[in-house]
Amino acid sequence: MSVADHLIYALLWLGFALSHSVLAGADVRRGIGRLAGRAHRLVYNALAILALLAVLATGRWLANNAPPLVLPLALRWLMDVAVIVGLLLGWMALRSYQLGAFIGTAQLRGADEGAAPLVVSGLHRWMRHPLYSAVLLVVWGMARSELDLATACWVTLYLIIGSRIEEQRLIARYGDDYRRYRATTPAFLPRWRRAAST
Repeated sequence: MSVADHLIYALLWLGFALSHSVLAGADVRRGIGRLAGRAHRLVYNALAILALLAVLATGRWLANNAPPLVLPLALRWLMDVAVIVGLLLGWMALRSYQLGAFIGTAQLRGADEGAAPLVVSGLHRWMRHPLYSAVLLVVWGMARSELDLATACWVTLYLIIGSRIEEQRLIARYGDDYRRYRATTPAFLPRWRRAAST
C-alpha cells in the first residue's frame, strides 16, 4: 500500500469513527431516533455494519492483494491463540448484555431504554469494556498483512477514543454509580485481583 492508500484508509476509518460515535447517542427523541422511532437501534446497527463493510472492502481494494507479512511460526501461533481467546471473550461479553436491547429488538417492542440497569456482573466485574478487549484480541491476532496491521491500528485508536466517549454517556446516564465503577475497574485489561465491591 502506498502512503496515499494509507491516508485514504485512515480517512475512511475516521469517517466511520465519527459517524458511529455521533449516532451512538441517538434515542427515540434525538438523532436517527427522530426519523426511525423505536427502530433507531436496529437502524444504527445496520448503518454501522454497512459502513464498516464499506471501509473494509475499500481497504481490500486499496491493498490490491498485497502479500502477507513474513512472521515467525511462534508469533503466528500466538496470534491464532489471540483470535481464539478474543472470540471466546466476545461470546462471554455478549452474554452479559441484554441482547434484545443491544441489537434493537427490545426498543422495537417498546422497551424503556432508560430502565436498563448498569451491568457490573460477569466479565464486567473485571473490566469495563470486555467486548472491546475481545475485538482488540481478534484484530491484532489477524494482523498478518500490511492492511490488517493498519486495520488493527485504526480499530485500536477508535476503541480507545470511543470508549471515552461512551463513558461520558454512561456517566450522564448512571452518575456516581458509574463513576465508582470506573474508579475500581480497569477498562480493557483485567486486574488479577479486584477491589471488594461496596
